[in-house]
Amino acid sequence: MIAAVDTGEAEDRRMRILAIGLMCATMICFTGQDTCAKWLSASLPIAQIVWARYVGASLIALVASRSLSRPAMLRSRRPRLQLLRSVLLFCSTTANVLAVRELQLSETATISFLTPVFVALLAGPVLGERVSAERMIAIALGFLGVVIATRPGAGAFQPIVLVAVAGVVCNSGYVLATRKLAGSDSAQTTLAWTQIAGIVFLTPILPWIWRQPQSAIDWVIMAGMGVFAATSHGMLIVAHRFAPAPTLTPFTYTQLIWMIVSGVLVFGDWPSAATLIGGALVVACGVYLALRERRARRPRSQPSTSIDETS
Repeated sequence: MIAAVDTGEAEDRRMRILAIGLMCATMICFTGQDTCAKWLSASLPIAQIVWARYVGASLIALVASRSLSRPAMLRSRRPRLQLLRSVLLFCSTTANVLAVRELQLSETATISFLTPVFVALLAGPVLGERVSAERMIAIALGFLGVVIATRPGAGAFQPIVLVAVAGVVCNSGYVLATRKLAGSDSAQTTLAWTQIAGIVFLTPILPWIWRQPQSAIDWVIMAGMGVFAATSHGMLIVAHRFAPAPTLTPFTYTQLIWMIVSGVLVFGDWPSAATLIGGALVVACGVYLALRERRARRPRSQPSTSIDETS
Protein backbone atom coordinates (compact mmCIF):
# COMPACT_ATOMS: atom_id res chain seq x y z
CA MET A 1 0.00 0.00 0.00
CA ILE A 2 2.80 2.41 0.95
CA ALA A 3 4.70 1.44 -2.19
CA ALA A 4 1.64 2.23 -4.30
CA VAL A 5 1.33 5.64 -2.67
CA ASP A 6 5.03 6.33 -3.25
CA THR A 7 4.69 5.28 -6.88
CA GLY A 8 1.70 7.58 -7.33
CA GLU A 9 3.54 10.51 -5.76
CA ALA A 10 6.60 9.87 -7.92
CA GLU A 11 4.43 9.77 -11.05
CA ASP A 12 2.67 12.98 -10.03
CA ARG A 13 6.06 14.61 -9.46
CA ARG A 14 7.26 13.52 -12.92
CA MET A 15 4.10 14.91 -14.53
CA ARG A 16 4.56 18.23 -12.76
CA ILE A 17 8.21 18.45 -13.85
CA LEU A 18 7.16 17.68 -17.42
CA ALA A 19 4.43 20.32 -17.22
CA ILE A 20 6.90 22.91 -15.91
CA GLY A 21 9.30 22.08 -18.74
CA LEU A 22 6.49 22.48 -21.27
CA MET A 23 5.49 25.81 -19.74
CA CYS A 24 9.06 27.12 -19.99
CA ALA A 25 9.24 25.96 -23.62
CA THR A 26 5.89 27.64 -24.26
CA MET A 27 7.31 30.96 -23.06
CA ILE A 28 10.16 30.60 -25.57
CA CYS A 29 7.60 30.05 -28.32
CA PHE A 30 5.55 33.06 -27.21
CA THR A 31 8.75 35.11 -27.36
CA GLY A 32 9.39 33.85 -30.89
CA GLN A 33 5.81 34.74 -31.81
CA ASP A 34 6.13 38.31 -30.53
CA THR A 35 9.56 38.71 -32.10
CA CYS A 36 8.17 37.69 -35.50
CA ALA A 37 5.21 40.07 -35.06
CA LYS A 38 7.52 42.99 -34.21
CA TRP A 39 9.74 42.25 -37.21
CA LEU A 40 6.78 42.04 -39.62
CA SER A 41 5.10 45.16 -38.21
CA ALA A 42 7.77 47.29 -39.87
CA SER A 43 6.43 46.41 -43.33
CA LEU A 44 3.03 44.72 -43.04
CA PRO A 45 -0.40 45.88 -41.77
CA ILE A 46 -1.26 44.91 -38.20
CA ALA A 47 -4.47 43.15 -39.33
CA GLN A 48 -2.49 40.95 -41.72
CA ILE A 49 -0.04 39.98 -38.98
CA VAL A 50 -2.82 39.14 -36.53
CA TRP A 51 -4.58 37.08 -39.21
CA ALA A 52 -1.42 35.07 -39.90
CA ARG A 53 -1.02 34.51 -36.17
CA TYR A 54 -4.60 33.23 -35.92
CA VAL A 55 -4.18 30.85 -38.83
CA GLY A 56 -1.33 29.07 -37.03
CA ALA A 57 -3.31 28.82 -33.81
CA SER A 58 -6.38 27.61 -35.71
CA LEU A 59 -4.47 24.68 -37.18
CA ILE A 60 -3.59 23.34 -33.75
CA ALA A 61 -7.15 23.98 -32.58
CA LEU A 62 -8.61 21.90 -35.42
CA VAL A 63 -6.19 19.05 -34.77
CA ALA A 64 -6.44 19.07 -30.98
CA SER A 65 -10.22 19.40 -30.81
CA ARG A 66 -10.83 17.00 -33.73
CA SER A 67 -13.80 19.16 -34.61
CA LEU A 68 -13.68 18.16 -38.29
CA SER A 69 -14.21 14.48 -37.52
CA ARG A 70 -16.43 15.17 -34.49
CA PRO A 71 -18.68 18.18 -35.25
CA ALA A 72 -20.44 17.62 -31.93
CA MET A 73 -17.35 19.11 -30.24
CA LEU A 74 -18.45 22.51 -31.54
CA ARG A 75 -21.67 22.41 -29.52
CA SER A 76 -21.34 24.68 -26.50
CA ARG A 77 -23.66 24.93 -23.54
CA ARG A 78 -22.74 28.61 -23.23
CA PRO A 79 -22.16 29.89 -26.80
CA ARG A 80 -22.50 33.56 -25.84
CA LEU A 81 -19.75 33.28 -23.26
CA GLN A 82 -17.62 31.36 -25.78
CA LEU A 83 -18.06 34.15 -28.32
CA LEU A 84 -17.26 36.80 -25.70
CA ARG A 85 -14.12 34.89 -24.73
CA SER A 86 -13.03 34.66 -28.37
CA VAL A 87 -13.61 38.39 -28.93
CA LEU A 88 -11.63 39.24 -25.80
CA LEU A 89 -8.69 37.16 -27.04
CA PHE A 90 -8.90 38.84 -30.45
CA CYS A 91 -8.80 42.30 -28.85
CA SER A 92 -5.92 41.25 -26.60
CA THR A 93 -3.92 39.82 -29.52
CA THR A 94 -4.44 42.91 -31.66
CA ALA A 95 -3.43 45.25 -28.83
CA ASN A 96 -0.32 43.16 -28.19
CA VAL A 97 0.81 43.31 -31.83
CA LEU A 98 0.24 47.08 -31.85
CA ALA A 99 2.29 47.37 -28.67
CA VAL A 100 5.26 45.28 -29.84
CA ARG A 101 5.51 47.47 -32.94
CA GLU A 102 6.17 50.57 -30.81
CA LEU A 103 7.70 49.27 -27.57
CA GLN A 104 10.66 47.12 -26.65
CA LEU A 105 9.88 43.44 -26.14
CA SER A 106 10.98 43.69 -22.50
CA GLU A 107 8.45 46.50 -21.95
CA THR A 108 5.54 44.62 -23.52
CA ALA A 109 6.46 41.54 -21.48
CA THR A 110 6.44 43.57 -18.26
CA ILE A 111 3.02 45.02 -19.06
CA SER A 112 1.63 41.61 -20.05
CA PHE A 113 2.60 40.24 -16.63
CA LEU A 114 -0.17 42.39 -15.18
CA THR A 115 -2.61 39.67 -16.28
CA PRO A 116 -2.55 37.77 -12.94
CA VAL A 117 -2.91 41.11 -11.16
CA PHE A 118 -6.02 42.07 -13.13
CA VAL A 119 -7.40 38.53 -12.76
CA ALA A 120 -7.02 38.81 -8.99
CA LEU A 121 -8.66 42.24 -9.05
CA LEU A 122 -11.59 41.16 -11.25
CA ALA A 123 -12.11 37.79 -9.58
CA GLY A 124 -14.25 39.45 -6.91
CA PRO A 125 -16.98 41.00 -9.07
CA VAL A 126 -16.82 38.34 -11.83
CA LEU A 127 -16.30 35.08 -9.92
CA GLY A 128 -17.46 36.15 -6.48
CA GLU A 129 -14.04 35.51 -4.92
CA ARG A 130 -13.01 37.57 -1.90
CA VAL A 131 -10.03 39.86 -2.51
CA SER A 132 -8.02 39.97 0.72
CA ALA A 133 -5.92 42.87 1.96
CA GLU A 134 -2.71 40.97 1.07
CA ARG A 135 -3.90 40.48 -2.51
CA MET A 136 -4.82 44.16 -2.80
CA ILE A 137 -1.31 45.14 -1.66
CA ALA A 138 0.22 42.78 -4.23
CA ILE A 139 -2.08 44.23 -6.92
CA ALA A 140 -1.06 47.79 -6.01
CA LEU A 141 2.64 46.87 -6.11
CA GLY A 142 2.14 45.21 -9.50
CA PHE A 143 0.72 48.44 -10.91
CA LEU A 144 3.60 50.34 -9.33
CA GLY A 145 6.02 48.04 -11.17
CA VAL A 146 4.46 48.94 -14.53
CA VAL A 147 4.56 52.64 -13.63
CA ILE A 148 8.27 52.33 -12.87
CA ALA A 149 8.94 50.37 -16.07
CA THR A 150 7.03 52.73 -18.40
CA ARG A 151 7.93 56.00 -16.61
CA PRO A 152 4.78 58.09 -17.24
CA GLY A 153 5.59 61.78 -17.38
CA ALA A 154 9.07 61.06 -18.73
CA GLY A 155 10.16 61.49 -22.30
CA ALA A 156 10.26 57.73 -22.75
CA PHE A 157 6.56 57.25 -21.99
CA GLN A 158 4.37 56.52 -25.01
CA PRO A 159 0.56 56.50 -25.25
CA ILE A 160 0.81 53.01 -26.79
CA VAL A 161 1.40 51.82 -23.22
CA LEU A 162 -2.31 52.44 -22.59
CA VAL A 163 -3.15 50.21 -25.57
CA ALA A 164 -0.94 47.50 -24.11
CA VAL A 165 -2.65 47.79 -20.73
CA ALA A 166 -6.06 47.63 -22.42
CA GLY A 167 -4.91 44.42 -24.10
CA VAL A 168 -3.96 43.01 -20.70
CA VAL A 169 -7.44 43.87 -19.38
CA CYS A 170 -8.97 41.99 -22.32
CA ASN A 171 -6.66 39.03 -21.70
CA SER A 172 -7.67 38.99 -18.05
CA GLY A 173 -11.32 38.84 -19.08
CA TYR A 174 -10.41 36.00 -21.44
CA VAL A 175 -8.78 34.11 -18.55
CA LEU A 176 -11.83 34.58 -16.30
CA ALA A 177 -14.17 33.50 -19.11
CA THR A 178 -12.04 30.37 -19.57
CA ARG A 179 -12.41 29.55 -15.88
CA LYS A 180 -16.19 30.03 -15.99
CA LEU A 181 -16.47 27.79 -19.06
CA ALA A 182 -14.50 24.97 -17.41
CA GLY A 183 -17.62 23.83 -15.59
CA SER A 184 -19.88 23.76 -18.66
CA ASP A 185 -17.84 22.94 -21.79
CA SER A 186 -15.02 20.50 -22.41
CA ALA A 187 -11.48 21.72 -23.04
CA GLN A 188 -11.73 20.55 -26.66
CA THR A 189 -14.93 22.52 -27.25
CA THR A 190 -13.46 25.69 -25.74
CA LEU A 191 -10.32 25.26 -27.83
CA ALA A 192 -12.39 24.93 -31.02
CA TRP A 193 -14.21 28.21 -30.25
CA THR A 194 -11.07 30.16 -29.31
CA GLN A 195 -10.03 31.34 -32.78
CA ILE A 196 -13.49 32.14 -34.18
CA ALA A 197 -13.44 35.93 -33.66
CA GLY A 198 -10.05 36.50 -35.26
CA ILE A 199 -10.85 34.42 -38.34
CA VAL A 200 -14.37 35.85 -38.77
CA PHE A 201 -13.34 39.49 -38.32
CA LEU A 202 -10.15 39.47 -40.37
CA THR A 203 -10.65 37.03 -43.25
CA PRO A 204 -13.33 39.12 -45.08
CA ILE A 205 -11.13 42.25 -45.09
CA LEU A 206 -7.94 40.43 -46.04
CA PRO A 207 -8.15 41.18 -49.81
CA TRP A 208 -8.33 44.94 -49.04
CA ILE A 209 -5.52 45.12 -46.50
CA TRP A 210 -3.16 42.43 -47.82
CA ARG A 211 0.34 43.67 -48.58
CA GLN A 212 2.73 41.37 -50.36
CA PRO A 213 5.74 40.51 -48.14
CA GLN A 214 8.80 42.23 -49.53
CA SER A 215 11.19 39.30 -49.37
CA ALA A 216 11.45 35.57 -48.89
CA ILE A 217 12.63 36.25 -45.34
CA ASP A 218 9.32 37.94 -44.54
CA TRP A 219 7.43 34.88 -45.82
CA VAL A 220 9.59 32.63 -43.67
CA ILE A 221 9.04 34.85 -40.60
CA MET A 222 5.28 34.90 -41.23
CA ALA A 223 5.24 31.11 -41.45
CA GLY A 224 7.46 30.91 -38.37
CA MET A 225 5.00 33.06 -36.43
CA GLY A 226 2.24 30.59 -37.27
CA VAL A 227 4.42 27.68 -36.16
CA PHE A 228 5.26 29.43 -32.89
CA ALA A 229 1.57 30.17 -32.32
CA ALA A 230 0.48 26.59 -33.00
CA THR A 231 3.28 25.04 -30.95
CA SER A 232 2.85 27.36 -27.97
CA HIS A 233 -0.90 26.77 -27.69
CA GLY A 234 -0.43 23.03 -28.05
CA MET A 235 2.22 22.82 -25.33
CA LEU A 236 0.18 25.07 -23.07
CA ILE A 237 -2.80 22.73 -23.28
CA VAL A 238 -0.69 19.68 -22.47
CA ALA A 239 1.06 21.47 -19.58
CA HIS A 240 -2.28 22.33 -17.96
CA ARG A 241 -3.37 18.72 -18.22
CA PHE A 242 -0.36 17.57 -16.17
CA ALA A 243 -0.30 20.27 -13.47
CA PRO A 244 -2.64 22.87 -11.93
CA ALA A 245 -2.44 26.50 -13.03
CA PRO A 246 -1.06 27.85 -9.70
CA THR A 247 1.91 25.47 -10.06
CA LEU A 248 2.66 26.65 -13.60
CA THR A 249 2.01 30.40 -13.34
CA PRO A 250 5.36 31.36 -11.71
CA PHE A 251 7.20 29.84 -14.69
CA THR A 252 5.40 32.08 -17.17
CA TYR A 253 7.68 34.87 -15.99
CA THR A 254 10.67 33.18 -17.61
CA GLN A 255 9.36 34.87 -20.76
CA LEU A 256 10.83 38.16 -19.55
CA ILE A 257 14.34 36.67 -19.84
CA TRP A 258 13.76 35.51 -23.41
CA MET A 259 12.08 38.78 -24.41
CA ILE A 260 15.12 40.72 -23.16
CA VAL A 261 17.50 38.38 -25.01
CA SER A 262 15.45 38.55 -28.22
CA GLY A 263 15.13 42.33 -28.01
CA VAL A 264 18.90 42.73 -27.68
CA LEU A 265 19.93 40.16 -30.31
CA VAL A 266 17.30 40.90 -32.99
CA PHE A 267 16.50 44.60 -32.53
CA GLY A 268 19.43 45.91 -30.47
CA ASP A 269 17.06 47.11 -27.73
CA TRP A 270 18.75 47.15 -24.35
CA PRO A 271 16.22 47.43 -21.49
CA SER A 272 16.66 50.38 -19.17
CA ALA A 273 17.29 50.00 -15.46
CA ALA A 274 13.75 51.26 -14.79
CA THR A 275 12.29 48.54 -17.03
CA LEU A 276 14.27 45.85 -15.21
CA ILE A 277 13.31 47.15 -11.76
CA GLY A 278 9.65 47.53 -12.70
CA GLY A 279 9.62 44.12 -14.38
CA ALA A 280 11.13 42.49 -11.30
CA LEU A 281 8.45 44.06 -9.10
CA VAL A 282 5.61 42.91 -11.37
CA VAL A 283 7.06 39.38 -11.52
CA ALA A 284 7.43 39.23 -7.74
CA CYS A 285 3.79 40.25 -7.25
CA GLY A 286 2.55 37.76 -9.82
CA VAL A 287 4.54 34.92 -8.25
CA TYR A 288 3.21 35.86 -4.82
CA LEU A 289 -0.39 35.77 -6.07
CA ALA A 290 0.20 32.39 -7.77
CA LEU A 291 1.79 30.85 -4.66
CA ARG A 292 -1.04 32.18 -2.51
CA GLU A 293 -3.63 30.62 -4.84
CA ARG A 294 -1.65 27.38 -4.83
CA ARG A 295 -1.71 27.22 -1.02
CA ALA A 296 -5.43 27.97 -0.98
CA ARG A 297 -6.15 25.12 -3.40
CA ARG A 298 -3.72 22.56 -1.95
CA PRO A 299 -6.34 20.47 -0.09
CA ARG A 300 -8.28 19.95 -3.32
CA SER A 301 -5.47 20.31 -5.83
CA GLN A 302 -5.91 18.65 -9.18
CA PRO A 303 -4.70 19.26 -12.75
CA SER A 304 -6.34 22.27 -14.34
CA THR A 305 -8.67 21.96 -17.30
CA SER A 306 -7.89 25.48 -18.46
CA ILE A 307 -6.97 25.89 -22.10
CA ASP A 308 -4.53 28.76 -21.82
CA GLU A 309 -4.08 32.04 -20.05
CA THR A 310 -1.76 33.81 -22.49
CA SER A 311 -2.45 35.45 -25.86
